[in-house]
Amino acid sequence: MNAQPPPSPNPPSRTARIRALAARDPAEAIAPLGELLHDLFGIAPVNIRVNLDQYSLNSLNGFFETDSGAFFFKFHQEEGEEGMTGEYYRADILSKAGVPVDQPVHVSTLPGEQILVYRRREVPRFSDVLRALDLKDDAAMRASSVEAERDLSRRLTATYRASLHPITPEEAGAEPIHRLFHERLVDRLAGGTQTYPGGRLRDFYVGQHFAFPGATLDWDDLAGRRWRVNGLTYALTLAELFDSAEARLRPARLADAGGVVAHGDAHNANVWFTQGRDGPRLSFFDPAFAGAHVPSLLAEVKATFHNVFAHPFWLYDPELATQRFHTAARLEPGILDVETDWALSPVRTALLEVKAREVWRPLLATLKERALLPEDWRMVIRRALFLCPTLVMNLRAGARSHTEISSLIGLSVAVMVGSGPVEGADVVTRFLDSIDPG
Repeated sequence: MNAQPPPSPNPPSRTARIRALAARDPAEAIAPLGELLHDLFGIAPVNIRVNLDQYSLNSLNGFFETDSGAFFFKFHQEEGEEGMTGEYYRADILSKAGVPVDQPVHVSTLPGEQILVYRRREVPRFSDVLRALDLKDDAAMRASSVEAERDLSRRLTATYRASLHPITPEEAGAEPIHRLFHERLVDRLAGGTQTYPGGRLRDFYVGQHFAFPGATLDWDDLAGRRWRVNGLTYALTLAELFDSAEARLRPARLADAGGVVAHGDAHNANVWFTQGRDGPRLSFFDPAFAGAHVPSLLAEVKATFHNVFAHPFWLYDPELATQRFHTAARLEPGILDVETDWALSPVRTALLEVKAREVWRPLLATLKERALLPEDWRMVIRRALFLCPTLVMNLRAGARSHTEISSLIGLSVAVMVGSGPVEGADVVTRFLDSIDPG
């Protein structure tokens, strides 16, 4: 059942209001959530439960029941969403392209009232499986999880190869995936113009004060410093990384690498993990940013960062990261020197190797074969990776859930994925070297 767009171009965002209520007290969100479901789909939900989910950084999910059974709901809410046009939640695009994706039983694409409803599954999300492995590694379960990732990656590569095609700047710019990247850097103005810095960049960081273990400084000072992390000095400052990302990740510019059919936001909290007779299988849900013309170099960025470099713990479990890792900062002239014992866990390291071998390397090789690989592809990937942690939530200690330790880890990881070291190599450099098509 699909709700059709209303005549008003700017309806109030009911999902934003519900999400704000749930953040304060989940019980307050139940009545308006029930009204929303009834108004959109003509159903009478009971036993509504809102999940307190560490992975729902910009979304809300939960369960309810009707006379027809048990259901799972989820919606993704972005700033200014009530004024947007165009379709979201296009699971049919993925399904027709052969991507394993769960089909919702109800969907609304109304601006400000965008929500998906699924039959409730009694299987874990892949994020929960992997979190357990981060907490306590189990070789057999790790092998099973990596094999499931390999199977999904090969299916994605087949889809990318089959769907890769040249796209126009207009087609590139129309894709909703840019809501996760460039549009979080700018403010939209009347007439289609934009101002920078704006959006989450301005709201989260500009003019703010930052506290780390061993150092405190304001944004202007922090943004202009180079980072030295565990002895490696990184080439670009935070200010340079944001400026470069704003210029290169403008939606129209990303048309140069062609487009593919992609989910676009396939972090593992949007992935079901199902044990079948033939072994574990992964399937997507919540295709809020799916598209048929997704710029190819963005297609796997969110999955790569959020399923690998956001772990273990620091992005989604800051308190746990604070208990488990030691991190300290020291100010030197023009440098923020960081020492930390945070590192990827065995399962995250294995998943990165699968992503490199089974998705990124064949995708880049195909782009090169079809004369669609930009010379600066490394920079594009790095800048997009950099925006994943910095703009998905406020990394400043005390702003939301981050502590001084998790904030310092997070910004260090952001710099590491965004900028290569001046000398030497780190895990990201080695990853990019491994996927270079030559």
